Amino acid sequence: PEGVAMSLRAVVIGASAGGVQALSHVLPDLPADFPAPVLVVVHIPPRKDNALVDLFARKCRLKVKEAEDKEPLALSSDETVNHSRPAIDVLFETAADAFGSALAAVVLTGANQDGAQGLKAVCETGGRGFVQDPVTAEVATMPEAALAACPAALTIRLDDIPNALQAMLEE
Repeated sequence: PEGVAMSLRAVVIGASAGGVQALSHVLPDLPADFPAPVLVVVHIPPRKDNALVDLFARKCRLKVKEAEDKEPLALSSDETVNHSRPAIDVLFETAADAFGSALAAVVLTGANQDGAQGLKAVCETGGRGFVQDPVTAEVATMPEAALAACPAALTIRLDDIPNALQAMLEE
């Protein structure tokens, strides 16, 4: 987008078990004028109505909407990866290809390894990786797998993530 600092052109966030609570610590603290798109994958059971958009639209200053199939900068509803679609790895890997070093990726709490290989791809293309401190995660499996796959990622407290992303805008 025009006016976005080259140091941060997009943010991708992945969460699973405990993710709604974790995202409630991160997303509301981003300002309404945050200039980079924030793309989030949360593993939730498949159902017709998704209450997450309404929940976060009320809590966040950023505009919140659900991605639609084949929408630019959004989503594909192809076959599952790590038993999920959308899949965190797919989002992170495609964003790494598109944004390279101007990407920040955040792995939050979760009970599987989705996001680990995607975070590795982000770091390999020069992007910045952040991982919720596994000690504070509701389920540590996903953050631990992400750190094992990408030791260069920064282990971070949930409350520090918005400031870390803001700081990238100023680099």
